[in-house]
Amino acid sequence: MRYLYLLLGITFVVLGFVGAFLPVLPTTPFLILAAACFARSSPRLESWLLSHPRFGPALMAWRENRAIPLKAKLLALGGMSISFLWLWIGIGPGPLPLAITGALMLVGLAYVFSKPSA
Repeated sequence: MRYLYLLLGITFVVLGFVGAFLPVLPTTPFLILAAACFARSSPRLESWLLSHPRFGPALMAWRENRAIPLKAKLLALGGMSISFLWLWIGIGPGPLPLAITGALMLVGLAYVFSKPSA
């Protein structure tokens, strides 16, 4: 199981770092999953991730208080708003897919904004 967690952790780190450069892919949730996997497989990689200058503080805030930085909340709101507008105007799906997508985004935003700010 240790090797499975290690492989999953590395996969989540790669997805998280890709998400840092692509606005469509989230970063922090993948890194939270990576830290959890590394806690079960590699204390060295867990320590590296938690002490990372860019991502470590957000991961520690989540681990200690289940808190999300206000900046991350606002970026999630902006990213989802832009994505929804692009979907609506750029792709123009029917009303049902648009409503389902909007509802799922609102559920995600409600979860993010329900957490304390770091």
